[in-house]
Amino acid sequence: MASSDRITDAEKGNALLDRTEYPVETVPKTIALVERDAAVDVEEVDPKNKYLAWAYRLEHMLGFEARGIHRVSEEEQTKKTTLGFLRIVMMWFSINAAAQNITLGSIGSSVFGLGFVDATLCSVFGAIAGTIPVAFTAGWGPLSGNRTMVCARFTMGWWPVKLCVILNLVILIGYSMIDAVVAGQILSAVSNNGSLTVQVGIVITAVLTFIVTTFGIKIFHHYERYAWIPQGIVLLLLAGAAGTKFDTASAATVEGTTLVANRLSFFSVCFSAAITYSPGAADFLVYCDPKIASRWTVFGATMVGLSSSFTLTFVIGTGLSSGLLSNPTWEAAGAGSGALIVAGLDSLGGFGKFCSVIISLGLIANMVAPIYSAGIDFQILGKWPAMVPRFLWNTLAVVIFTVCALAGRNNLSEIFTNFLALMGYWVVLWIAITLEEQFIFRRRMKPTFVWSDWDKQEKLPIGLAAFAAFCVGWAGAVLCMSQAYFIGPIAKLVGEYGADMGNYVGFLWRAWFILL
Repeated sequence: MASSDRITDAEKGNALLDRTEYPVETVPKTIALVERDAAVDVEEVDPKNKYLAWAYRLEHMLGFEARGIHRVSEEEQTKKTTLGFLRIVMMWFSINAAAQNITLGSIGSSVFGLGFVDATLCSVFGAIAGTIPVAFTAGWGPLSGNRTMVCARFTMGWWPVKLCVILNLVILIGYSMIDAVVAGQILSAVSNNGSLTVQVGIVITAVLTFIVTTFGIKIFHHYERYAWIPQGIVLLLLAGAAGTKFDTASAATVEGTTLVANRLSFFSVCFSAAITYSPGAADFLVYCDPKIASRWTVFGATMVGLSSSFTLTFVIGTGLSSGLLSNPTWEAAGAGSGALIVAGLDSLGGFGKFCSVIISLGLIANMVAPIYSAGIDFQILGKWPAMVPRFLWNTLAVVIFTVCALAGRNNLSEIFTNFLALMGYWVVLWIAITLEEQFIFRRRMKPTFVWSDWDKQEKLPIGLAAFAAFCVGWAGAVLCMSQAYFIGPIAKLVGEYGADMGNYVGFLWRAWFILL
């Protein structure tokens, strides 16, 4: 699993060569003419464990992506493996133009009591605000050749980053669980009298996700390159078929300070839905040439792809929710469920059911990305996890989210409102220290980061200060969080149900403490 790590480090200005490889100037022509596949042609360890040895042979025989957390050197970032601006836009749009965002948008009315205009503005602008950190971290992929949580070693430190990885695994697997439940609900609602159960629908999407993620980055990019086409067409058909029944004049069912608090809380939920892409955003772009996929190119493409897909799906979701009271079929389906999407396509008859199936299968694009990242993040936990091939960790992640989806399929709205906001807290804290580390503490260092030190513990920070600041930020987030299971004392001061200010107060406390 270990990469040869032959690096021409532009930041250091010298060549770092593995002892097992030839210097660049002395490479025999017979070797130089062989085109390497950076995803497959990596130096493998010789494990003593017979099961790991078998796994490596299987990985090589079937052509799975063998590279896990190991850095992609500048020589391996080629034009052939690079995504241009439009490809990156399409990748993010495919990943995010998914049904779970429609169901998330629909809870603005049902859970937070907001009208159409309030719910739409809060959801769209919350998502756009949350997309900015995603676009920032996505640029690390081509720049460093490292996966996102490997880059976090340079800011959080060698040991604290493991806590971030565990929290990120909860996000990645949790999102896939939500997607699987929504897909199962849609497939069940489409079948005659629910003959295909939600459980079967969950298993179907899990198996398809497993197939794509197991083969790795090549299949991933090919799939995401085209997945947006049927998904985008069907979402536009849904908007057209259901749009005439949207009640755009619907009013909020709460008022005063409670209305203000609920606006902020729903904004925070949608903000969290977007920002939680940040800890995995660079994972999909490490093979890109930074001279082509520059940081600004990646930033702009990520903003366009995610903002446009969030806007489309959230507007549809808030619109469907606004029409519940005037449409008995929609009301019976209920907000925050995949069945509401099927009800929105009901006017199209049999073709509407076909469109619903396309939407449910479109969720696979949203499941592939987090499960792919999960397979890599497991390897960051330690020396022994790093020896386990990526595809085995992917398999474990699929098993976990499938079991969790089967168990929690009847509580989707509660999972949305509690899980998303809670997971957003730690990402905001990590983003705070990352921004300070790059733009304050290291702004005069040349180079800012020596990315080739990604696996050298002695050259990376221990992370005691970062961990202490992380804990302080969590304290601020807890005091200002507003969730079904706990409302912080500061959050209680606003409205009847409290206002979720955990993301913003946690960010400020974290940023302030580390400057002391």
